[in-house]
Amino acid sequence: MLSIYVDGDAFPNLLKPILFRSLERLKIQTFVVANKKVDIGKSKHIHYILVESGADEADHKIAEMVQEGDLVITADIPLADRVISKNAHAIDHRGELYSVDNIKQYLAMRNLMQTIRESGALTRGPAPFSQKDAHEFSNQLHKFLTKYC
Repeated sequence: MLSIYVDGDAFPNLLKPILFRSLERLKIQTFVVANKKVDIGKSKHIHYILVESGADEADHKIAEMVQEGDLVITADIPLADRVISKNAHAIDHRGELYSVDNIKQYLAMRNLMQTIRESGALTRGPAPFSQKDAHEFSNQLHKFLTKYC
């Protein structure tokens, strides 16, 4: 049975009702992992896991728990890479489905941008999260759940 893991530390509020409706409708066990309290809603299908403070503590816990075929919702590309290597799936907050075919490209671009920032160059961060992004996430989640549930 498919489980969903949410990297809760930066999970956008606009996505919470979208995810909640889907997991309730399909009765999917969902684990929200974060180093602070994150509330997606009350449900017997949602389990909240608080981890120690630290940059990658939630990521480590998710990577430890995720099983083949599970879904992880995260904007963290290194975590998505770890998930893909375990034959699980990852979707980011803007609806991008990471896969074996594209994760290394995303990871290389992320590492390149990090190197550029570390050299002192000013770069723009991602665009502010929008309703369009929430719509793209909703569509991708629906497609994924239709295929795997």
